[in-house]
Amino acid sequence: MESLHSLTTRLRYKHLLMLSTLGKRRNLHQTAASMYMSQPAATRMLSEIERIFGCQLFERTPRGMQPTGLGDMLIEFADNALARLDRCAEEMHRYQLGGRGQLTVGAIMGAAPDLVAQSIIEMKRLRPLLQIRLMGETSDQLIELLEQGKVDIAIARYATSIQHNQFDFEPLGNENMITVVRSEHPLTHGSPPPLKELLETWPWILQPISTPARQVMEKELEIEGLVSPKDIIECGSIFAALQLVQKSDALLMMAESVLADYLAAGLIKKLPLILGRTLPPFGLLTRKDTYYGEPVTGFCDILRRNAAQWR
Repeated sequence: MESLHSLTTRLRYKHLLMLSTLGKRRNLHQTAASMYMSQPAATRMLSEIERIFGCQLFERTPRGMQPTGLGDMLIEFADNALARLDRCAEEMHRYQLGGRGQLTVGAIMGAAPDLVAQSIIEMKRLRPLLQIRLMGETSDQLIELLEQGKVDIAIARYATSIQHNQFDFEPLGNENMITVVRSEHPLTHGSPPPLKELLETWPWILQPISTPARQVMEKELEIEGLVSPKDIIECGSIFAALQLVQKSDALLMMAESVLADYLAAGLIKKLPLILGRTLPPFGLLTRKDTYYGEPVTGFCDILRRNAAQWR
C-alpha cells in the first residue's frame, strides 16, 4: 500500500463517490449511470482505486459487486467524508447568501426536552442568522449519526460500553422514568396487581431493544427474576407512543419530563410502579480528536449552563 502522503494526493472526490455509490448499489452498471459515466470508465476508475490501496475492494458474485473487508471499511470512510463535504458546501452557500453558518444537534427528546429547547432558543437570540437543525432520535441512532458526521453533537447516552473509545461524554443530568396508562384505564381504579401479573396480562409499549432505557428495564426484570412482557408494541417515536397509549390498554414507560404536559392535561395517568431506576445519565457526546469551533462551542456552553440550573 502506498504511503499516507501518496494516498491523500491521489485519492480524489470522484473516487470517494465511486466507493460510496458502489457500496450502496452493488452494481457497476447502475453506479456508472448514476455518476454519468460509461461502464468501462467506471471499471477503470475502480481498478485505479484498488491500485492506490494495493488490494481488492470488491468481488464479482451472482448477487452483484460485494465489498471485501477492506472494501467495507473504505465505503464507511467515503460515506463519512462525503457527508462532511456536503455539510461544508451547504454552510458556505448559506454564508454567501448572508447566513451565518449551521448547527446540527441530535437529542433524545426524553432527555429534559425543556433543557434542549431553551438552549436552542438562547442560541438563536445570540445568532439569529444561524441555521439550527434539531434531530430527535434514540441514543443508538444518534451515535450512528454522530459517527457519520451528520450531527455536530448529540445529547444522548452511550448505547454500548465500548463507545467511550470513539466519543467524549460529559454528563448533563438524568431523568425519572415512570409508567403510565390512558386516563380511563382499568388499572387506574384501585391498587394495580403485582408487576409479574402486569407483564403477563397487559400489553406494553416499549422503546427498541437497542436503546439504553429498554436495556435498563430488561436488566431490572432479570434481577427480579421476571420475564419481559408477552404483548409488546416496540416504538421508537415519542409522539407515536403517546398516541398509542391514549388509544389502547397498553402500559408505557417513559421519562416523566416528556409526559408532564400529558399528565397535567389528564390525558394519561401514572401508575405506582418503580422501573428504570438504574438508567444512566444523559449527556453531551462529541467525537474524539475533533476540533470544534463556533457555533458548536458556543451552543455547548449554553447547554452546560442551563443543565447546571436545571439540575
